Amino acid sequence: MPLKDMLLCLGFSLALPAGQMLFKWGADYSRGIQGNFIAKVIFNYPLMGAFAWYGLTALFWFYILTRVPLSLAYPFSILGAGLVPILAWILFRETITPQAWLGYVIMLGGFLLIARSGA
Repeated sequence: MPLKDMLLCLGFSLALPAGQMLFKWGADYSRGIQGNFIAKVIFNYPLMGAFAWYGLTALFWFYILTRVPLSLAYPFSILGAGLVPILAWILFRETITPQAWLGYVIMLGGFLLIARSGA
């Protein structure tokens, strides 16, 4: 895979956890909003940011897929999935069990196996 395409895929893998952090921030922020569920959505600027971010991320993904085969690009999402719990641990002080840490290491190992195989 050309370096530019790899960097695009890495950017996508970082965009996914950024969106998840916005969703979590929005969920926490919604506790301070009075009203029903609709009000908690409409008046929730972190959640609106998450929706906008994921819309842009979807366009970015589409661009990547015009350049990179899906079988090569998609495994990069594993990296993003592995970053989400680490960021949740750092930013939101969420607890991660030793079994979960092991699972994330296995996920990373799976990504490395796929990357080495050239998918």
